[in-house]
Amino acid sequence: MRLLTPAALVATAALLLSACGTTENTAAVPSESAASGPVTLTDARGKAVTLKAPAKRVVALEWGEAEMVASLGVMPVGAADVAGYNVWDKAAPLTAEVKDVGKRNEPSVDAIVGLNPDVVIMAEERDSTLVPQIEKYVPVVVTKSSDASRNFDRLREDFKLIAKTVGKEAEADKQLSEMDAKLAEGKKAVEAKGAAGTPFLMADGYLEGSTVSIRPFGKGSLVSDTAEAVGLKNAWTGKVDPQWGLGQTDVEGLTTLTDPKTVLFYSAAEEDVFTTGLAQNAVYQRLPFVVSKKIHKLEAGTWTFGGPKSIILTADQIVKVITA
Repeated sequence: MRLLTPAALVATAALLLSACGTTENTAAVPSESAASGPVTLTDARGKAVTLKAPAKRVVALEWGEAEMVASLGVMPVGAADVAGYNVWDKAAPLTAEVKDVGKRNEPSVDAIVGLNPDVVIMAEERDSTLVPQIEKYVPVVVTKSSDASRNFDRLREDFKLIAKTVGKEAEADKQLSEMDAKLAEGKKAVEAKGAAGTPFLMADGYLEGSTVSIRPFGKGSLVSDTAEAVGLKNAWTGKVDPQWGLGQTDVEGLTTLTDPKTVLFYSAAEEDVFTTGLAQNAVYQRLPFVVSKKIHKLEAGTWTFGGPKSIILTADQIVKVITA
């Protein structure tokens, strides 16, 4: 399966295009909001959205948002591409009861409405024709989803927005504090190892016929911000898009990375181009991180566009590699 960001489903042809690693169910956490109290919030569109009460029946149309909802102890009644989520995001597992409402780029309005949700939570790039269709029947809360100029601040805002929507604001504050503590702990460990400033490349890739395309996560991407928060330095300086911080290159484009200390972290599921598609590529074999064998695959289910739980999972893996 080819890895796609939320935006890449719509814009792959252009250059667009996170220790616990806890996955425990937090459903036992009591609601902090009165069950019948109205909720008014302002979403990423700047639109005021009013709910009769904190949402209990939620449909999430993006994996990062689905993860955030589930991690707060409110299992969505529906989500887009549940099977894909279960492969790519293990930070907050969805139960078997969560209904699939279609593809992330083309969910079924009928399937969504049929679940009788209190609210639909969706990412900003879907805010075109889909939002008004759904809003005829169900309130919609739109998140920013990514912003390469301020991704950690953006994540906090999205998470708190979702938490207010479902009445779990105290739980959100707790998770954000855990995330901050994990990053600070990781940075301290990296510094103690004398590895602060270690250059890294974070990437994923895919095959198009016999051609390998590589997507570096540039500065400002969520996983780059995570790695830099624990003391590493992003070695990729090529062009990236302003929303996701993602670039696109071929193997030759990686030859600009010459520091022998560079470490490659990569994400892959069924299609691991870094061990299959590039196994016989002479240019790839001469890259510094290949020569030094500093190549590390992120654990399956490490979603690179997730919430605090994913950040913790990602940070743990990075720190473990760098301090080994």
